[in-house]
Amino acid sequence: MVRITGGFTLVIGLGLVLSFAFAGVPPTTSGKGLLLVANKGDHTLGIIDPDAGRQIAAVAEPGITGHEVIASPDGRTAYVPIYGNSGVGKPGTDGQTLAVFDIASQKLTHTIDFGWPARPHCAHFGPQNGMLYISTELNDSITVFDPKTQRLVGSVPTGQTESHMFALTKDGKRAYTANVGAGTVSVIDLEAKKVLAVIPISKETQRISLSVDDKYAFTADQTAPKLAVIDTATNKIKTWVDLPGSAYGTAPTLDGRWLVVAMIGPSKVGVVDLQTMKLARTIDVPKAPQEVLIRPDNSVAYVSCDSSGKIAVINLKTWKVDKLIDAGHGADGLAWAAKNKFIGALF
Repeated sequence: MVRITGGFTLVIGLGLVLSFAFAGVPPTTSGKGLLLVANKGDHTLGIIDPDAGRQIAAVAEPGITGHEVIASPDGRTAYVPIYGNSGVGKPGTDGQTLAVFDIASQKLTHTIDFGWPARPHCAHFGPQNGMLYISTELNDSITVFDPKTQRLVGSVPTGQTESHMFALTKDGKRAYTANVGAGTVSVIDLEAKKVLAVIPISKETQRISLSVDDKYAFTADQTAPKLAVIDTATNKIKTWVDLPGSAYGTAPTLDGRWLVVAMIGPSKVGVVDLQTMKLARTIDVPKAPQEVLIRPDNSVAYVSCDSSGKIAVINLKTWKVDKLIDAGHGADGLAWAAKNKFIGALF
């Protein structure tokens, strides 16, 4: 393992990448991609073959513990911010590193040290500039990491405390952060590095997603069973969606028709009709559903279920659970790693 700290940059040559590829690691059996999961309880990055429906690797993290994961656009690298051993706003350790994994070799390659206690949590790649944006909760900010230079290159204030999760617009110009304890959503101009608006939601709000056309942002009120629907043109709440239980993670289907909602309290998944902004149906899943990921072909929704260590695979045509995949303890953050043609061709 190579550790990169304050100001030093590591350049890994092609030879090392090739040595990973030829090190006897078995090829993936999925022809389209891999599902990644942050197993909080095990302190591992889980690598799942979604077609076979099984976890093919659990790679140890270099600290306690990662809650979220993101894959590089080329599908080669996974990044796991190491948050700490507690929940948002609660006492515990304060993580300050970003773990970097080579997906093909199923190995940790190095860590990036932020240089300060940060509780890094949610991570997204900028769709246009290739930068990796990471929420750094203790600093009320989103930190910017350049994967090419392996350097932290900037910071964008959120203007609120406990900025836990965020979503990016398709052009990468704006971020919407769910500020848990503050009970607000911040609207941020990433280029100007300034807060455009702060939207009150409730005493506490969790998770956030954007509709596929970026017209709406969705966040879950934690004091009542309902979702706030924010009109991004006005940055005001447009309406509320009543639910049968407290919601958590959400994700829109890629056709823009439905919003898939993890309801952590009743252990159900809700499906919201985005034309009527009403709940259309519910689906039973294992205990404590957390995060929702829509597969890039829009065929299924993956829902991580924390307490059971399982991932529910929901068919988006039949709205039934096709199968349950065994992940690790405390299965939480999900990401999709696209099939990498270069690495795949070596096996």
